[in-house]
Amino acid sequence: MRRRLFTLAVAAALAGCGFQLRRPPELQLKRIYLTGFDTYSPMGDELRRQLRASPGVVLTATAAEADVVFDALEDAREQVAAASTATGQVSELTLRARLRFKARTPAGRTLIAPAELTLTRDVSYSEASALAKEQEIALLFRSMHTDLAAQVLRRLAALGPG
Repeated sequence: MRRRLFTLAVAAALAGCGFQLRRPPELQLKRIYLTGFDTYSPMGDELRRQLRASPGVVLTATAAEADVVFDALEDAREQVAAASTATGQVSELTLRARLRFKARTPAGRTLIAPAELTLTRDVSYSEASALAKEQEIALLFRSMHTDLAAQVLRRLAALGPG
C-alpha cells in the first residue's frame, strides 16, 4: 500500500511541476526537401524518420515545393584501429560518423553555411567475440546517426521564417 501511495505521490509531483518527455524541436520552416544522401543511407533514413516525427513537417518531392533545401555534402562513417596487442591483433576501434551539409532556400539563398558534424566513439574489440562486436558496432553507428539527426533538427529549428 505504501509503495502505491509513494508512486502516486511521485507521479503527482512530476505532473504538477510541468515535467514532459522531450519532443522533437518545433521547426518554423515546415516543408523540407532532402538531397545528397545515397538511396540506402542510414543517416538519411534517420533524418527522414526524425523529420516525419516533427509536428507539421512535410518532406517534399521537389526542391521547388520546399521552404528549405537540405543538401548533404558528405555522409561518411569509418572505423579505424585505435590500439593493437603485441601480436598485432586489433584491441580497440575508433568509430566516426560525419555529416557535412548546408541548407538553402529553393532560390539559392544560404540559410546554413556548409557545416560539419562529427561524432566519435571508441569500442574494445576481440577476435574471439567478433560477431557480437560487429553487432555492437552497428548499434553504436545507429546511435551516432540518431544523435547527428537530432543535432541537425536543432539547427533547422533555429531557422526562422523568411
